Amino acid sequence: MTERTVRDDRPTFSIVVPIRNESESIGELVASIDRSLRALGKDYEVIFVDDGSTDDTLAKLKALALAEPRIRIVSFRRNAGKSMALACGFEMAAGEYVLTLDADLQDDPADLSRMYEFMNREDVDIVSGWRRERRDSLLKVISSKAFNLVAIRVLFGLSFKDLNGGMKLYRGPVAKDLQLYGGMHRFIPLIATEMGYRVAELSVTHHERKYGTSKYRPTKIFTEIPDLLTVFFLIRYTRRPLHFFARAGSLLSAVGLAVLTYLSVLWFQGEPIGRRPLLMFGLLLVLVGGQVVFTGLLADLIVNVSGRRQSFPIRYSSDSEPRS
Repeated sequence: MTERTVRDDRPTFSIVVPIRNESESIGELVASIDRSLRALGKDYEVIFVDDGSTDDTLAKLKALALAEPRIRIVSFRRNAGKSMALACGFEMAAGEYVLTLDADLQDDPADLSRMYEFMNREDVDIVSGWRRERRDSLLKVISSKAFNLVAIRVLFGLSFKDLNGGMKLYRGPVAKDLQLYGGMHRFIPLIATEMGYRVAELSVTHHERKYGTSKYRPTKIFTEIPDLLTVFFLIRYTRRPLHFFARAGSLLSAVGLAVLTYLSVLWFQGEPIGRRPLLMFGLLLVLVGGQVVFTGLLADLIVNVSGRRQSFPIRYSSDSEPRS
C-alpha cells in the first residue's frame, strides 16, 4: 500500500531552479511557472536550490513556500556552484519529468508544453533549449558561440547549437543518473549523449534580463577551459582512464629506453657516457613514463570513489519542517 501511495502522489513535473541573489524576480517566476503548468493541466512541484544567496532571496522563498505547498526549498551554506545546485535538485526531484530553469526570468516556462510534446513525439530522453535569439550582451553571445564551436564540433564532433542553455527537460530517471560537479552543468548534452541517452534540441524563447545583473564574467573562460578538458577526458576515457595514461606513459618510457639503448651502444664501443646530459634525459623519461602509468591506476580509483556519493553543503531545507 505504501508503494502505491508514493506513485499516486508523484507529480508529473519537478521544476528545478538554481538561484542566487535573484530576490526581485522570485515572485514573477513562481507566478509564471504556476500559470504555465495550470495551462498544461499537470501536477507539479518547484524545487528552489539557493546557492548561497547573500540578499533576501531565502527569506522570500520561505514566505512563498508557506503559501504554496508545492514549493520546496534547499539552501546551501555557501556558494557551491550551479552544477552542485542542479545535482541537489535532481536528487530531490520526485516528478516523472524534470525541467530546469534559470531564475533570472530569461527562460519562459510557457515553452514547457512544446518541450513536453516534442519529447514524447520524438521519444528522446532530454530536450535541450536552444536560444535561437539570445537577449544577452554581445560579449556573452560571442564567447558562448566560440566556446560551443570548440567544445562541440572540434573536440567532440557533435552538432549541438546551444550547449549551455538553462532550460532543459529531462525524464526523471535520466536527471538522477547524471553526476554533476565543478562546471559539468555546461556540458550536460555531451555527457548525456556519451551515457547513451537521446538528446535533442528545440528552440525556446529567451527574454532580456529584467532585474539585477548577469553572473557571467569574461574571466569564466579560464575556468571553462579546464572543465572542457576534464569533460573530454571523462567522455573519452571515463571507463578506462588507464588507457589514456598508459599510452602517454608508454610513449615517454619508449623514448627514454631508446635514448638509453643508444647510450648503451656507445658505452660498449668504449665512449664515456657518465657526464652526458642525454643520460639524465633518458632516465628522466623512463621514470616519468612509469609515474604517468601509475597515475592511470590511481585515476581508476578516483573515478569510482568520487562517483559514489555527494555531500551537499545545506544550511536549510523546507523538507525538514512540518507543513500546516
